[in-house]
Amino acid sequence: MVASVPAAPAPAYSQFGVASWYGPGFNGYATSSGEIYNQDDVTAASTLYPLGSHVMVTNLDNGRSVEVRINDHGPYLKGRKIDLSRKAATVLGVTGPGTARVRLDLLTVPPGASPIGTPPRYFVQLGSFASPANANHLRSQLSAYYPDVRVDQVDAGRHRYYRVRMGGFATRREAQARADQSSRFGLPIIIVSE
Repeated sequence: MVASVPAAPAPAYSQFGVASWYGPGFNGYATSSGEIYNQDDVTAASTLYPLGSHVMVTNLDNGRSVEVRINDHGPYLKGRKIDLSRKAATVLGVTGPGTARVRLDLLTVPPGASPIGTPPRYFVQLGSFASPANANHLRSQLSAYYPDVRVDQVDAGRHRYYRVRMGGFATRREAQARADQSSRFGLPIIIVSE
């Protein structure tokens, strides 16, 4: 007699939650994808989907929808699923109230992305550079202390960036421990998940 194995649950392509938005204080700064944040683009930050994913966001209070591209990580406030650019928030009518109940429908993920539902991996990012020489110099310095330092190339439109990272760690706690150890170098450390 062959025991039947229960089928794995289908990945959740639609999710419900709260959307917020971010704009002026972040405009012009690098996102987790390496591209420069432009509050007038139709983009969003989320930790639910891989960078480069396209998601349809629907405001459940007024029925408005907008397709956004995930180019950043966040929001990091409990209960929030997505942080919209100012432009996306304007289309959805979220800028006034600041938040809205939304439905998120995954449309596409970039090639090679982890399947939806895969637990995230955490990385300690120590720098993002336009010059590969600068990124490799920092990698060489840090490799004397840590075996898992690498440089990831990211193409963001017409720009190319080189991120110096350590990891991936299975938990945020492990990544935070490495970030705490690495703080002695005085670098602008961030923890990202993918």
